[in-house]
Formats: sequence, C-alpha cells, structure tokens
Amino acid sequence: MKSDPATSAAPLRALGGALRSSEPVRAVPAPSAAALLLEEAADLLVVHLDFGAALRTCERAWQGLAEEPAGASLEVKCSLCVVGIQALAEMDRWREVLSWVLQYYQAPERLPPKVLELCILLYSKMQEPGAMLDGVRAWLQYPDNQGLPEYRSLAELHLQRVLLPLGLLSEAEELVVGSAAFSEKQRLDALQAVSAARQQQTHVHSGSEETRTLNQEAGMHIRPRGPGWSPDWQCLLGALLPGAWHPGRWHLWRPGQQSP
Repeated sequence: MKSDPATSAAPLRALGGALRSSEPVRAVPAPSAAALLLEEAADLLVVHLDFGAALRTCERAWQGLAEEPAGASLEVKCSLCVVGIQALAEMDRWREVLSWVLQYYQAPERLPPKVLELCILLYSKMQEPGAMLDGVRAWLQYPDNQGLPEYRSLAELHLQRVLLPLGLLSEAEELVVGSAAFSEKQRLDALQAVSAARQQQTHVHSGSEETRTLNQEAGMHIRPRGPGWSPDWQCLLGALLPGAWHPGRWHLWRPGQQSP
C-alpha cells in the first residue's frame, strides 16, 4: 500500500515548511549525556524526593561536562546547580551550597546570575547573609558582569538581602551612587531605603542605650527581696532579645511555580 505523499510530508511541513527534494533532512541533535543526567536528577528531586540521589546525579553530570569546551552547555551547567542547591537545602545541608557551586565555577565572579541569586536568597532566608558578602562583592566588581542584563537586579538584591541586614549602610550608599546600572528613580528609591535603615539603626541604638541606663539605675536602688531572691532573667531576656528563630527547612520553588 502506497502512502499519500501529502500525508507523509505533513509532519515535515509543520516543522519547517514544505520540504524540497534538493534540501537535506536536518537531524535533531541528540541530547548530551549531561542533559540526560539533568533530567534524571530533576526527576529524583521532584518526583521521588530522593535528594541524595539527585545531588549525586548532578555531580556525575558535572564530571562529564569537565571534558567539554568551557562555553558548552552553559544552560545545562546552570540548571545542574539549581537542582543541586535545592537538593542540599532539602537535606538541611544549606551551609554547603556556596562551596559546592564554587568547586565547579572556581571563583564567585564566574557564577551565573541565576545561581548567584539563589545563593543570596538561600543564605538570606537562613539569616546568614554575611556568607555571601565577599562573593557578591567580587561578582559585582567583575568588569565582564557589569554589562549583563541581570546586573542591576542582583545589585538591588545584594543591597536588600545582604548589605542592609548587615548594617553596612555606607557600602550600600557607595554601591547605589557608584553604579551606572541604576536609573535616577531607582537610585533615589534605593537611597531612601538606606536612609530609612540608618534611622532605624539609630533608633535601635538609642533604645539600647536607654535600656542599659534604666537597668543600671534600677540596680542602684533595688535591693534583694530576701534570701535566695534573684531577678527574673528569662523575663528580662524575653523583653530585650528578638523572637526565637527556628531554622526550619528552606524550600526552593518547584518547577511550574513562580520564583520567590
């Protein structure tokens, strides 16, 4: 039984127009071994929730990529890092994330923007923004990064999630004023945020000084209420210290969800 020429050529026309007899058929390149391992790692992470196996699969893929040219499979490399970061976070090994990605990129200024963003968000979420301070500084100062479209958003993220929480307000001002990536409006908004943080810092400092003075005065006038009396230290600490922080497991977003 002969096939209808119009029917047999339909899939080819759907892909790229009518096929001429003189045109060679272009074969779709097969996915690389690293890309296949990336799919396997993502499946282990999201479907099977086998985080250790997902991490090991990412590391196997990276070993194969070491033999390829430096510029090859950039998207695959970045995606492997995203899966690996989530796997480490799910196993409560989030402190290892930065050193894990740096073993593949050697220097923080070479990290892809998406990987750097995830690292900033992770360490900020776990209240350890200082772990990213030197790395983000190096990335923002690296000339090759300053022309990237993601540069401004990463500079803003560094300002909001690293510099301001650490109280590095002068450095935050220098970043905003000295960077050409900010528009005038963006620069004004960022400087207002720095100013608000400085006022809050001054207020907190003044409050601490007032509390210390009151405690000293109270200590001068209050006498023990009898044998065995002692101040209620738990009440005092509860009033002065911030609320308890529980380092719960941090979840990166799943495929199909909006990024945080």
